[in-house]
Amino acid sequence: MRSSLHPLAAVAMLLAVALPTARAAIAAAPAQTTSTPQQGDRFYCEDRRLGTWFYCDRPKPAEPDATLPSAPTPSAAEQLEAVTTELRELKARAILDPSPANVTAYIRFQRAQLDRASLFGDVWQRAIWQTPELDYTLQRPVGTVAKRQWLDTRKAERDRTLSQLGKRYGLFYFFAQSCGACSVMSPIVKAVADTHGITVRAISTDGGPSETFPRYTVETNQRAAMGLTSQVTPAVVLFDSATRTPIPIGYGVIAADELMDRIFALTQRKAGSDY
Repeated sequence: MRSSLHPLAAVAMLLAVALPTARAAIAAAPAQTTSTPQQGDRFYCEDRRLGTWFYCDRPKPAEPDATLPSAPTPSAAEQLEAVTTELRELKARAILDPSPANVTAYIRFQRAQLDRASLFGDVWQRAIWQTPELDYTLQRPVGTVAKRQWLDTRKAERDRTLSQLGKRYGLFYFFAQSCGACSVMSPIVKAVADTHGITVRAISTDGGPSETFPRYTVETNQRAAMGLTSQVTPAVVLFDSATRTPIPIGYGVIAADELMDRIFALTQRKAGSDY
């Protein structure tokens, strides 16, 4: 007759067989690292180890890339333009809405720019003092004493040079009997020419005589022959006999000193050499 096992005995036998197998499985499983603790629910993140699906490890924010180019620094011209724009904006705002706050803001900003301009001007002047090659007043003095000395030296050089011009240059003087300015200019031209020994050829554009130049010539297309298009009288033209070139000196009434300065500059100075 077959005998049956008690239920408790059956459970005990199952446990006896299952426990060694479980211990062996746990021993064979790799040890869980503890260097980076999990976050989140214990059941999902530690017991079940489902962090990949449940985001137990909080993702770290991406670090900024140090290789990305930084914003370019505004140039000095751009900064100055920004100052000008700000000043115009504050001024317009103060005019359109002249509240105490707007007017004060404009005055304060404008004063700051005036201080900046004053500083620039002061440094500019100091740089000129200390760098003689940048000092324009050494070429053309503006101070009373230095300017007087420069003018005296220039006048002496001018008079000495004009006294030698008659060997190469002559003057064409165009006048008209009906020209009121010519009666003023004629004695000036004669005085300058006589002082420096320059020959003058007076030409009447209307055929009328001249008290200052009784030995005149009536115009017969002389100006056109020299390439002069202006018909204004009086007119003074210096003629270079070496190059056969006319050099217009001026039109209308010109003071004697000014006339001599022009002749000296046009014959002895290159353009820009005095500046």
